[in-house]
Amino acid sequence: MAQIQKVSFSGEMTQRFIEFVIMQAQHAALFLGQVPNPQTGEVTVNLEAATLFIGQLEMISEKTRGNLNSDEAHVLESTLASLHEAFLQITHYKPDDLPQESSPTLHTPAPAASSSVISTAPEADNKKRFTKSYGA
Repeated sequence: MAQIQKVSFSGEMTQRFIEFVIMQAQHAALFLGQVPNPQTGEVTVNLEAATLFIGQLEMISEKTRGNLNSDEAHVLESTLASLHEAFLQITHYKPDDLPQESSPTLHTPAPAASSSVISTAPEADNKKRFTKSYGA
């Protein structure tokens, strides 16, 4: 009987972990302009806040490496991949602009204006660059 409770608890923890990842991703999507602001209905972009939520998911990925089951790992990896792609689209990156690494991290400096409405005009001079941080 103890074995059944352990399996049930494990399944519940998996569900909680996946819900946590999805909640963080929804916050990042809001700040990447993928979801309209629920209060104003406007699509806004706040790269500083989006980077915070994406960075938290990257930290979770790093700290839980090797300790996740296949479902948890798949949800976390696919969520981060989607958020990285959305970030690149918002910042007008082209694949040639990326450093040659297996997966880019989003440790970018905060932009001067932390919140703005999405503009359809390309801003070639205002490209953001990735930086890699190894430690605190």
